[in-house]
Amino acid sequence: MDPLTVYLGLGSNLGRREDNLRRAIELLRRYVRPRRTSSVYETAPWGFDRQPHFLNCIVEVTATIAPRQLLSAVKSIEREMGRRPGLRYGPRLVDVDILLYGDQTVESSDLQIPHPRLHQRAFVLVPLAELAPQLSHPALTMTVAQLADGVAGKDGVKMWGNPLL
Repeated sequence: MDPLTVYLGLGSNLGRREDNLRRAIELLRRYVRPRRTSSVYETAPWGFDRQPHFLNCIVEVTATIAPRQLLSAVKSIEREMGRRPGLRYGPRLVDVDILLYGDQTVESSDLQIPHPRLHQRAFVLVPLAELAPQLSHPALTMTVAQLADGVAGKDGVKMWGNPLL
């Protein structure tokens, strides 16, 4: 398989949040080649408000594995780091989402690429626009910058720290 540029969203709101993001990036090296990250942002929780704020960042990687293999890899990383099944959108040590996989689209019961709520999430679009503002969303035919400009909730996304790579 030819190498593709893939964008992953990382989040953590339990424990040592920045360390959790760093550890997830290190574990990703087993499966893909991390190239760069956005800055780290502190963000209000999405979907379930009664929990600590998250640290979020976007990781740009080069992948030579299929989307389903990458999904298995990120779920394995989440488990290895201690994530357990729980409340949907609830607190977690780490969350790794596949946001964009080159210009591919995938529609199955357990994997949708582009991420189906990417265009609704300021905590994803703000850091993604930092990395790749002119990147086009394959299904919406809008750039990441355009999506970020129009997304609700940007006031809950605050710069927290420097890029991790």
